[in-house]
Amino acid sequence: MATQTIDELPTPALILDRAILRRNLKRMSDRLRDAGVMLRPHLKTAKSIQVGRMAVEGHDGRITVSTLAEARYFAGGGFKDILYGVGIVPAKLPAVTELRRQGVNLRVVTDNLAVAKAIAAAATAGDTFSVFIEIDSGAGRAGLPFPELPGLLDIAKVLHAAPGIELAGVMTHAGHSYHQSTPDGIAAVAEQERRAIVGAAEALRAAGIPCPIVSGGSTPTAMHSRDFTGITEMRPGVYVFNDLDQEFIGSCGAGDLALSVLASVIGHYPHRNQLLVDAGALALSKDISAQEFQPKVGFGTLAGASAAGLAVVDCSQEHGFVGSDAPLPYAGLPVGARVRILPNHACITAAAYDRYYVVDSDLDGGKSVIDVYDRINGW
Repeated sequence: MATQTIDELPTPALILDRAILRRNLKRMSDRLRDAGVMLRPHLKTAKSIQVGRMAVEGHDGRITVSTLAEARYFAGGGFKDILYGVGIVPAKLPAVTELRRQGVNLRVVTDNLAVAKAIAAAATAGDTFSVFIEIDSGAGRAGLPFPELPGLLDIAKVLHAAPGIELAGVMTHAGHSYHQSTPDGIAAVAEQERRAIVGAAEALRAAGIPCPIVSGGSTPTAMHSRDFTGITEMRPGVYVFNDLDQEFIGSCGAGDLALSVLASVIGHYPHRNQLLVDAGALALSKDISAQEFQPKVGFGTLAGASAAGLAVVDCSQEHGFVGSDAPLPYAGLPVGARVRILPNHACITAAAYDRYYVVDSDLDGGKSVIDVYDRINGW
């Protein structure tokens, strides 16, 4: 590709700093390797084959996805061990079978006896499946609640008895770790996560049912867990990019945010101490998760010395309203100036874009576009 600077890009644009990305990947890779835990990165954040290949370097290539579109995309990129981490429904089993017949070990998740029976019926008809049973370790989203684990053995017995089904193990997502604001708080959630899935695995084994994989998953618990005993793999996702939410809960530092939205200043409004940028709700998302810890971050904060203390305080569909408690530096940010906005939630912000413009802050401060990575969107 012809060399391009970020000042030549159309705005809004999604910017990925490769230097920070690599550091983030290495940090998680080293941490889990040192703990003796396999890494199954959740690529719902990146949705990019290029990033996915970087994420599994030095590991065995297993990944997690959140849509069948992602599963097809990554399978087309050569990934062979893919966990589809959203509860399966019978209507989607033919799509799973199609990929499995192509040599992809696409694994599915359920916490429902009727679905387990539907999977068993499909297996009896000649298809094969690899299935995880989902456990609720406290997040209250999906899974069999621990410690009661209602129906665990009933589901497991149906899957274990059916020909052509591998009961791969148990899995959970400790999403409530995102609401903790201290390392100790996150570590407590991580221990809750560990006890839930290890307890479920032990219950299966006590009933004579193998449970080879015990799978935990969230960036905060992967970063702050103090005991991985009994866990065989972790599925962190947002760690690849990080975001303001992860910074404020202590999963990363201020210099570890690899993703930003490039926007142009399109108007000055000194009577209300605001300026406008051409990145609004569609370009940034209206996710306000980081406001739980820092209310003044708005819908994202502006990066760089010239924009210190500035945030997108409001947004409409295509307009971002930038404000601050201090007078805005209009002279330093004239109409047409480019700004970089750090997202509250990288996964949601990135979903609006079909590509990453890749820069490298270790090469020239991140001024030149050195590559373009594609992404898969949709379902």
